[in-house]
This record gives sequence, C-alpha cells and structure tokens, in this order.
Amino acid sequence: MDELVKTGSLRLHWVESHMPVLMDIRKRFIDEQPLAGLKIGMALHTEAKTGMLAVTLADAGAEIRLASCNPLSTDDSVAAALREEYGLNVYAKKWESSEEYYANLNAVLDMKPDFIIDDGADLISMVHTTRKDALPNVKAANEETTTGVVRLRAMAKDRVLQFPVLDVNDAKMKFLFDNRYGTGQSAFDGWMNATNLIVAGKRLVVAGYGWCGKGVAMRAKGLGASVIVTEVDPIKAIEAKMDGYEVMPMLEAVKVADIIITVTGCKDIIRDEHIAVMKNGCIMGNVGHFDNEINKAALDSMAASKVRVRDFIDEYRMKDGRSLYLIAEGRLMNLAAGQGHPAEIMDMSFSTQALGIVHMTRHYQEMGNEVYAVPNEIDMEIANIKLRSMGVSIDTLTDAQIKYVTGWEEGT
Repeated sequence: MDELVKTGSLRLHWVESHMPVLMDIRKRFIDEQPLAGLKIGMALHTEAKTGMLAVTLADAGAEIRLASCNPLSTDDSVAAALREEYGLNVYAKKWESSEEYYANLNAVLDMKPDFIIDDGADLISMVHTTRKDALPNVKAANEETTTGVVRLRAMAKDRVLQFPVLDVNDAKMKFLFDNRYGTGQSAFDGWMNATNLIVAGKRLVVAGYGWCGKGVAMRAKGLGASVIVTEVDPIKAIEAKMDGYEVMPMLEAVKVADIIITVTGCKDIIRDEHIAVMKNGCIMGNVGHFDNEINKAALDSMAASKVRVRDFIDEYRMKDGRSLYLIAEGRLMNLAAGQGHPAEIMDMSFSTQALGIVHMTRHYQEMGNEVYAVPNEIDMEIANIKLRSMGVSIDTLTDAQIKYVTGWEEGT
C-alpha cells in the first residue's frame, strides 16, 4: 500500500505542476474559505486531475466525499494517496462491479451533501429516486459532461428536477478545449495503450460529430487514418464533409472499418445489424460516457466465444469465423485503458467546476429548478488566468472601438 500511495502522490504532484489556473484559484480559496462548513459530494473519474479538484475544494473549507462516475476509470494509486496523504474520503477502485459502483455512490450520499458535483448525473438521479432521503439537504449541483446534461434537461423538462444545476459541460472554457482537444488526444492514448497497433493507413469510423467527435476525427486524421464520420444530424454531417471526411451510414461504414470509435452520448450506435456485416478484425472502442453505445448483449449473443486477448481487449469470435474486438468492455477507453485528458486541459475544466460551485453556493436561492449556463464572467476569468500562465498577451478594445461595436449609428 505504501508504494501505491507513493505512486499516487507523485501523480498528483505532477498534475499539480501542470494545472496553473486551478492552483491560482486554490491559493485564493485557501485565504477566502468560500466553502467553509459545506459538504460536497462528488462523482467524477477518480484520477489525478480530479484529485487536485477535490483537494482544492477541501482547501476552500468543504468536507469532501468522492466516488468514481465509472467502474473502470479510477486510478487506484491516486485514490490511495488522496486518502492517506490528503485525508479525503474516497470511495473508488478500478474494475468495480456494478454493486460496488452503486455502493460507492451511496457512500457519498450518506453524508447528505449540500452540493453535488456530478459527471453523467448518476448521483443527481439517485437523490431523485433511490436516495430521496438525501434530497432535502441538496441545494444545487454542477454537471460535467454532455450525457449528464442531456439527462438533466430531460428531468427539468418533465418538471422533476428538484434543485438548480450548473451546466459546466457547455462553458466555453470547458467544451471548446476539454471536449475537442482533450477527447481527441486521450481517446488515442487509451486506444494505443490497449492495442499497441498503428492508426496510420487504417479506415477509422468516428460515430458522432459533436465537439468530442470533432476532436477524435481531427486527431485520427493527424495520425494518418482515413476518417469516416457517421451522423444523424444533417448539419453536422455537412460540417464533417466540408472538414474533409467521408460521411456515410453506419451500416455501410462497418463493412470497411478497421477501427470504430463511438462518441455520441446515445445508445445502440453499434447493434446486431452492424455486427452481422462488420469487417473481420475490426477494433471497437467507445469514448461516450456510458457503456451502451456498443451493444455488448448483441455481441455476446452473436459470438461463438469471447476471449480476453490483452488487458483491455476482448476478442469476440463470431460463428462465421470473423474476429471482432472490443476495448475496455465498451466503457470510456480514454480513462479505462488510458489516463484521461491531459492535465493542461482539465486545468480549465476543473477551474470551471471550482468557480462554478462557489457561484452556486452564492446564488442557488434565487434560481429555479432548471439547468443553468455558466456565467460568462467565469469563462473570462479562467481564460485570462490561462493566458497569463502561458505568457500570452492580447489586445484590448479602445474606447472608440467599444462605442462602435456596441452602437448602431455609424454605418458605411
């Protein structure tokens, strides 16, 4: 255990030195104590960058309980170091069973948190369903990812959401960098660690051309793949085509795909009719939040056998002789088989979380039970700190320019 704690401690200190924005906020929080006396329940991928967010919020005065938001995304060394070195209550381990996963989420809710920071909305869903005993104490929450925001908007539409939620996912300083550059890089970190195979020269299908899909397609192209995009949104399909990618239905794409990466936030992107005609040797991986984008039940029922051929790869030997491969049991391969987004990217995302949760503590009482955008001032503050940390200066508008862009009188 001592060696595990040492490893986790080194990983935490490494990312600490590469997260200048969050560390700037942390220094301020230590002085100001904006979260003093509050209980914050967190369900996030429990690895080093998340660890520094938890430490930052604890340094701001909060009592923290942290669980993972995915059964395969915990770094056990980091979880151990957070417990032993920083004294945090962490309920997470790698390769959790479903029972262990929900037991850990329940352990977080057992402290009856004042505020929730969620990724995928499982904690928030539980306090509305199986853990209503914790609901009266929850004042507000933050949500990290697209999948969770979709669930929460549906709850708000159905008028069942019982407290305000801040949509951190759609903050500019989150999605423009985390979803695009973070997912783009970390997807291939996981893919290469799992497979030890080359991307160049292969036909790679990206399912979904949102900001995450854009990042994956961009990095795949840079690695030398011939990229195909599948979409259900005609506007995004046109965008993908004009960005230089092939666009076709999944039923056609699977026939030629060497690699498939799903990143849609929807279920059954790969299902039985696709599996039936999929190219022999195709390697499938998912970067969407839940493990339902690639239908594992269909794979199991259509396969003659399943063999774990590498640490994170299962080979499905089909009854007709084909072999199909699935990375990390269809869970987020960038975290299950890799180390997640780069520290510099999560620096901006978790700074948004930190400033966002303080914003919610100050304003939740004037909010309705809806999903709210992150205030522009938070985006701008994080952007300015980030620029300073990069040694970058930019221009400012003159008074005349401000008058011009905010007025209507001056024409041709």
